[in-house]
Amino acid sequence: MAKAVLGDTVIAEAPQEDLIQIEGNWYFPPSAVKEGLLEKSPTPYTCPWKGACQYFSVKDGDKLLQDRAWSYPEVYPSGIERVGKDFSNYVAFWKEVQVVA
Repeated sequence: MAKAVLGDTVIAEAPQEDLIQIEGNWYFPPSAVKEGLLEKSPTPYTCPWKGACQYFSVKDGDKLLQDRAWSYPEVYPSGIERVGKDFSNYVAFWKEVQVVA
């Protein structure tokens, strides 16, 4: 079982075969992400081959860690073709959030 962990809190958990690895990052299926731990961020970014990105801030107790997770709600068809799977709305993490696969 793969997990995205912040301190003692498991933010996402799924069988490793359900994850997709893109550019060194593990993307978790949307159903694997626990409710209430991510908050949509207004930070704009568009990847030239994946599409428009939705960043999320991660709740750490009373703190909010800005832009520590992201997903691509509407992946470009060329991005799906490049990866070989539709990873729309899959969520990846970075910095303090550790992925244990």
